[in-house]
Amino acid sequence: MSTGKSLKVKCPKCKTEFNYYDSEQRPFCSERCKQVDLGHWFTENYRVPSREQLSEDDLDKVISKINPSGENDH
Repeated sequence: MSTGKSLKVKCPKCKTEFNYYDSEQRPFCSERCKQVDLGHWFTENYRVPSREQLSEDDLDKVISKINPSGENDH
């Protein structure tokens, strides 16, 4: 599917150069690169940093998700 527009960019995942306007998976060059990137978000290999400190309640919630049985590993 060519639109007549041309903008050569590199895929953020595989670095292959492609025409941005011809890809239905923008900003990726293919469905595969799009899915690989999404998988990294799901497995938390990518994270958005936060400058906010967790409250004690929030920290307890995170710990209970990591260790739902409440047992101490130490």
